[in-house]
Amino acid sequence: MEYLLFSLPNCGACEILKKHIAGINLDVQEFSLVQKESKKKIREFLKVLKRDEKGALVIPTLIVLDNEETAAVLHTSEDLDQWLKSKA
Repeated sequence: MEYLLFSLPNCGACEILKKHIAGINLDVQEFSLVQKESKKKIREFLKVLKRDEKGALVIPTLIVLDNEETAAVLHTSEDLDQWLKSKA
């Protein structure tokens, strides 16, 4: 499995998810969406990304890849825990 985290600076929800990920020792590749390369990377997943009622992307977004296929799109530590339990 490969884990890709898309986040923004000064994002409280992003910090909560990052701390949770660190606490469970999950190997995650992080992409800060203020960087050009990160913006390019997230475009690869536009078809699976969730948007809010105004059409903005929901951040943080943790994309789980299994053999280069999107296995899950998660946004909270609770989402991550539920997904990991379902795979145990």
